[in-house]
Amino acid sequence: MCGICGIHFHQPNKDGLHDLKKMMAAIAHRGPDGDGSWSDPTGRTWFGHRRLSVIDVDGGRQPMFNEDGSIALVFNGCIYNYQELARELRAKGHKFKTHCDTEVIVHAYEEWGDECVQRFNGMWAFVVHDGRNGRIFCSRDRLGIKPLYFTESERAFAFASEIKALLAAGFAPPAVDRDGLRQYMTFQLCLGDRTLFDRVRRLPPGCNLILEPGKPARISSYWDIHFGLREGVSESEFVEELRFLLDDAVRLQLVSDVPLGAHLSGGLDSSTVVCLARKLLASAPLKTFTGAFAGGPAYDETSHAKIVAQRARTDYIETFLGPEDFRESIGRIIYHMDEPAAGPGVFPQYFVSKTAAKHVKVVLGGQGGDENFIGYARYIIAYLEECLKGAIFQTAHQRQYVATLQSIVPSLPTLEQYVPMLRTFWSNGLFGEPSARYFALMDRSADSREIFHCADVLDQDATYSEFRSIFEAPEAASKINRIMYFDFKTHLQSLLHVEDRTSMAVGLESRVPLLDHRLVELMASIPPVIKFRDGKPKNLFRQAVAGFVPQEILNRTDKMGFPVPLNEWMGGPLRSFVADILLDKRSRERGLLDVSKIEKQMSSQSKFSRGLWGAICLELWHRQFIDGAGAGAARPAAL
Repeated sequence: MCGICGIHFHQPNKDGLHDLKKMMAAIAHRGPDGDGSWSDPTGRTWFGHRRLSVIDVDGGRQPMFNEDGSIALVFNGCIYNYQELARELRAKGHKFKTHCDTEVIVHAYEEWGDECVQRFNGMWAFVVHDGRNGRIFCSRDRLGIKPLYFTESERAFAFASEIKALLAAGFAPPAVDRDGLRQYMTFQLCLGDRTLFDRVRRLPPGCNLILEPGKPARISSYWDIHFGLREGVSESEFVEELRFLLDDAVRLQLVSDVPLGAHLSGGLDSSTVVCLARKLLASAPLKTFTGAFAGGPAYDETSHAKIVAQRARTDYIETFLGPEDFRESIGRIIYHMDEPAAGPGVFPQYFVSKTAAKHVKVVLGGQGGDENFIGYARYIIAYLEECLKGAIFQTAHQRQYVATLQSIVPSLPTLEQYVPMLRTFWSNGLFGEPSARYFALMDRSADSREIFHCADVLDQDATYSEFRSIFEAPEAASKINRIMYFDFKTHLQSLLHVEDRTSMAVGLESRVPLLDHRLVELMASIPPVIKFRDGKPKNLFRQAVAGFVPQEILNRTDKMGFPVPLNEWMGGPLRSFVADILLDKRSRERGLLDVSKIEKQMSSQSKFSRGLWGAICLELWHRQFIDGAGAGAARPAAL
């Protein structure tokens, strides 16, 4: 796990090292164990690397090369099946100097060219310079676990693991992308390859970028989620296949030459990873890390985490957080994120990672379980409307529904805490087009419209069109598969953004075995009537893990998702802090916020809104990266 950056100048530039060093300094936190740089003989291509040593600690320095030096590589991530691939490549005559996964990519590219990525099981963002033809080849893993950003101008093509590196060397301006801001207002994230920075794009998941002499960069997809349903396979057979792949995914991701631990929330996903890790590690030590807030059971899952830690015989380490931690860290967190965060969960995740980094260099987590195994309450909400529609219009027999109204009833108690949201959701557009209804369910702009007054970034016509282009992209008849696809391409990307930044900010490698691409391909192939039978969240997943996850965890219905007590803090210890951010001169002069509406909302007794969270993040983001012509690009700015 590392930080990478590089430049390909359109004309030779012997002074490129000056720009490269600025980029490397901006991402130094990603690789505290070392650095390396390289340029090709013409001075047109420059690669930089910051290293966090995990595999082959002594031998994995980058950039890395093939035998004759014609192939140069910088790489961030981990290829979990590298040992198997190394054996195959040695049999084909390739000579290895190290025992690390990085060199496997070098020889795999040399042997199979662009198709090498099809053979990798892992998470990656890497860039190859092919000296045989002056070609640049960039790739990002299938699910988008590791980041890669780029910008292209008349001067150069530049790439980096984090946007701040592109700003630090002046390859991108510290300016707002208004279309990105418009998308953020609706979803609190950007769609597709867009970012909040003008002229900065991210390489989409499952894509390669190719830069050939004299041509603009070209992006092509090498992998996507395809819903080719496997008929004639029983539910029990799918469960058995899922159980095997879960076990194998965790087994692969336990490979490490440095101390390893796991995040443990007490939810089903992280508990499954911990229990599987314990089974595979036998009696080897395993540390688990849990975070919580003082203030009652609504913000504290430690009782469930302790059950799993005890059964799995882990060294259990807790982190409890308070409002002062938020006050002191939120500016630095926004700096590390590069862009505003989709939700306040980034705050506790940063502190749990910070605690974990004091004990281990690698952690496993349960990210991706809700998207892959259908775990979100909104999936039930979306399908409840379909079930009602089918019952009223007597169309359920047409098999367009994977659950009937009668069968989904046992799952409805899960929605008790979402009644206010249901009331709003069903107040307008009930039984409309599936894409419009899911757009309404994902729309976070209601609160923002109360406090923002910029018409162009609140106009949803273009945003809905962009939403539909993703929602309707897969060849899938089932609504649940279209929902899953959209969430993999959007919501999951924001969560993985948080996962990467909060871990790399403290020099920690985070692995997510539930996003092994084989698991995603399996779930995509299962008929919806089986994987979401009767509207049961995580139907197959619960069956697959029932033999080793404690029953107390399997039977939980109080899904929490690391809630932050901002409601309570906003009305007390953080009230003046938030007011100082949103109501001061800088915020007023920026012109994004309706300050009178913010004052009214802060003085009311209503709960802390997503709109206020978005406003805080945007204001701090402007101060870090936009104000002062990017002065914040090289270091966290003061609030």
